[in-house]
Amino acid sequence: MSVHDNYISKVIFAAIFLFGICGSFVHAQEIKVRKRLDEVPPLFRQDTLTLCFMGDMMMHAKQLETAHRGGQEYDFRSYFRLIEDRIKSADIAVANMEFTLAGEPYSGYPCFSAPDSYACYLADCGFDVFLAANNHILDKGSEGAARTAGIYRELEKEKGIRFTGLAMDEEERERNHPLMMRRKGITLAMVNFTYGTNLGYTAHWPKTNYMGDRDGLLQVLKKSENADIVIVLPHWGPEYSLTHSASQEKTAEWLADNGADIIIGAHPHVVQDTASVQGIPVIYSLGNAVSNMSATNTQLELMVTLKIVRHWNGDIDMMRPEITWLWCSRPGGFGNDYTVIPVEEYIGTRDEWKGGWEYDKMVSTYERIRKQ
Repeated sequence: MSVHDNYISKVIFAAIFLFGICGSFVHAQEIKVRKRLDEVPPLFRQDTLTLCFMGDMMMHAKQLETAHRGGQEYDFRSYFRLIEDRIKSADIAVANMEFTLAGEPYSGYPCFSAPDSYACYLADCGFDVFLAANNHILDKGSEGAARTAGIYRELEKEKGIRFTGLAMDEEERERNHPLMMRRKGITLAMVNFTYGTNLGYTAHWPKTNYMGDRDGLLQVLKKSENADIVIVLPHWGPEYSLTHSASQEKTAEWLADNGADIIIGAHPHVVQDTASVQGIPVIYSLGNAVSNMSATNTQLELMVTLKIVRHWNGDIDMMRPEITWLWCSRPGGFGNDYTVIPVEEYIGTRDEWKGGWEYDKMVSTYERIRKQ
């Protein structure tokens, strides 16, 4: 081989060698880039937000008497002991607080004033949001409502409790109406109002939210537009009626027209029917959560569980509400105290009840209302 041919061979070999290196490098780069693209995380982590809603938290005179342990000590631990784990497992649990914290003397119906420890107990049970717009919030006048708001503000600082439906001034009203909350990347707006109050204002503040103030409610619903889910929580409807009224349905339609995604009501002291209004679910009344009421239908109640899913691409879906039937047992029924019973789990347990007659009442009421 000539010197010239040898030189050309070396050049060709070098070119092939370099091409091989470069080709491998490019291939490696492609693999590395492809791997990086494959490992790009989704925009959002898929997650589910769980909310729990319960009805009227009452405090009748008999409840005060039964819970009193002397002096300032009251024991309410029996109330939700059978379902406390479900309340605590929810990301957000909501309670309708149908009483004031106006201080002593404590009193039941018709003008409620409960011990502060009752609200503390509910917070310790796992409730995160207190609804204060109801017909009893002014039972002890503006002074009683102001003290109630003050206790709720203290619980917010100590335990992270939020409240809505009552405000001490314009700034608090702006902050809590609607009540905006963000959990697991999902923004919620809660709008709470009442059809009226049993007594009127005795001072300019504090104020509650009234159903008749459509202009004010419309402003609040417009402020809720940036939320992923708008939950409307009205205190409304005819007492002791198992079916909703024409007025409730008309209001539900108006709320649906103005941005509500779900409506969950309270006040009638009994469970009312559920429906779909313009495509949104409406639970017209949850019934009592805990009370001393024993009239027909007043001890059966609902707990509503709402699951909201955030998908990896950011889409938000609200699942169909789940309903759990509950029963408020009075002293002498399931035991010696007030206890909320998950009905379906306790069917067939008559021998465990102190008063079998109340077990029979629970089962018959449950079967009759479910059919109706």
